[in-house]
Amino acid sequence: MTGRSLTRFILPIFILAALGLLAWWFLHDPVKSFTLSVPGMDNRKKGALASGKPVRIGAEFKFFKSEPDVAGTSWTRFRGADCDNISKESTKLIDQFGKNGPEILWRVALGEGHAAPAVYNGKVYLLDYDEATKADQLRCFSLVSGTELWRRGYRVHLKRNHGLSRTVPAVSEKFVLSIGPKCQVMCLNRATGDFLWGMDLEREYKTEIPFWYTGQCPLLDQETAIIATGGNALLVAVDCNTGKKLWETPNPKGWKMSHSSVMPMVLGGIKMYVYAAIGGLCGISAEGADQGKVLWESAEFAPSVVAPSPVILDNGKIFITAGYGAGSALLQVTGSAGQFSVKVLQKFKPAEGLASEQQTPVFCDGFLFGILPKDAGGLRNQFACYRSSDCKNPVMSSGKTDRFGLGPYIMADGKFFILNDDGEMTIAKVSTSQFKVLDKQRIMDGQDSWGPIAITGGYMLVRDSKQMVCLNIKAH
Repeated sequence: MTGRSLTRFILPIFILAALGLLAWWFLHDPVKSFTLSVPGMDNRKKGALASGKPVRIGAEFKFFKSEPDVAGTSWTRFRGADCDNISKESTKLIDQFGKNGPEILWRVALGEGHAAPAVYNGKVYLLDYDEATKADQLRCFSLVSGTELWRRGYRVHLKRNHGLSRTVPAVSEKFVLSIGPKCQVMCLNRATGDFLWGMDLEREYKTEIPFWYTGQCPLLDQETAIIATGGNALLVAVDCNTGKKLWETPNPKGWKMSHSSVMPMVLGGIKMYVYAAIGGLCGISAEGADQGKVLWESAEFAPSVVAPSPVILDNGKIFITAGYGAGSALLQVTGSAGQFSVKVLQKFKPAEGLASEQQTPVFCDGFLFGILPKDAGGLRNQFACYRSSDCKNPVMSSGKTDRFGLGPYIMADGKFFILNDDGEMTIAKVSTSQFKVLDKQRIMDGQDSWGPIAITGGYMLVRDSKQMVCLNIKAH
């Protein structure tokens, strides 16, 4: 056989092999054979109480300096004051970073983790873990200068587990409230850092610490702390002034603490707290003689790991999603005056509609925006938009050239600011019809940039696994 005829024989084989490999690459699910790590696989006994001496919550304090408050600069909790991850401030923000790149005002080194900051009147509050002293520390910084003002903490031993601290404090004029990786709750005087009270959920409620440590961000409702405990209670309410328990929600079905956070909701004139536990979704009365009572519950969407929080939509609808193949569900809650019912409108896997592994989608004007997980088929890791009445069919996506990982996103001044895993920030115009990139720049050279973003007064706070940076994003 001549060289030319040999080439004619071999070339088609190579072409067919290449086409087959390309088809396999598109159709192959890289996570199909993965085994989900869930509580219990580490042979830890279920509901086992903490061993050793009780943690002395709030016992350690360091004061560095004081600075005056700066009015009008606040981002008071996870997803902001309205729990929707949308900045309502009128400050005009940049469309582009400019030829010199993003303007970084300051940066601070942190312990490994994904915990993000809350802000109140120019003071930044961040839960951090000091591996040298083995201590959870609630740290207070100046938003303007980045100077650390004080820190208060307690010794608790942690092992590295895809990051340590994960939660966002809740802050008000009087209080700052945190939950540590091993479920220690701490309430302090916001201005001074003085210790008010603490609560060890594992000891007091037999809470089972979530597999990747605590991910739930605490909720401050005026002067009341709302904590989802699992274990001996489902939710508890605590008076922040005294540390006294106001009410506890019974937990006869033994639902467990998830990584999800409690979200407030008003339906039929009744205020309630919505929580996605390991076991199901529920609405707990937040007012009147029924405080702490379960108003409704559903176990039709109950994955073994839940990180995103419930998204409260219009007209009693709730969107809930989770990662690792769980997908999502759209629920309808109806009723009033204590008589409520719930049904599932849509339920689907990640490749069939909007889903998220870690970040909570943003709801605005009848549309949901989010980043699809890695097991979402052709839309994997894309930023997409869906009508809230139909979470299966996207009306917009970022396309194959703009994919994002597990990083956070926030809406402000008519734009989305989206941070990918490696610290690159994309500015995109808010649109339900096309994904229009205004600019993109790398902000940090780190990794695992998963902590939620905070924006206030033209300042942006972002972090990766080892550092937090403050950017000036005011329009010039």
